[in-house]
Amino acid sequence: MRTLIFALAMLTGCSISAKKKQLGAVELDHYRALEVYMDQPDASGKRPKTERKELLSLKTEEERNQWLKDKKLWDHFYQYPPHIREKISQGDVQVGWTIDMVQMAWGRQMKKEKPPACPVSRCWRYIYRFEQLEDGTTQVWVEGSKDEYRAVRIYDREVEVGDDRVMEINTKSRR
Repeated sequence: MRTLIFALAMLTGCSISAKKKQLGAVELDHYRALEVYMDQPDASGKRPKTERKELLSLKTEEERNQWLKDKKLWDHFYQYPPHIREKISQGDVQVGWTIDMVQMAWGRQMKKEKPPACPVSRCWRYIYRFEQLEDGTTQVWVEGSKDEYRAVRIYDREVEVGDDRVMEINTKSRR
């Protein structure tokens, strides 16, 4: 019976979240930052899990790093000096950052809109929703998240971008 259960588990594969737990701290940081570039959404907005599964199915860190380099993803994160990569990994978004840096830190925006007035060309407002949990941790809100019911505070961060640089970050409380 145990053999059958093990075989079924191997056939169905581990979930992405279980496989992410096998990554070391540094590797998990660059995985989270680069995940935004993997599995681009289809017309319906859903993201297939093919590339993420492919990367996480590789056995060694060297194989995974080479996969990122082969897919031209490695330099998105490693083009920045270590102190900036650390801020990206911590989600510590700063004025002056590019939208790519913001997306590596916080993922894809919940909403993108054109602000009514902007002093520079190519202006956008990227809206991210966050939730603060009972233990004080803050995380980017994900629709349908199992943590949402535990959130003690939900708020939006509006990132004003002009000429491809973050000009301003505003927080608006939702509850």
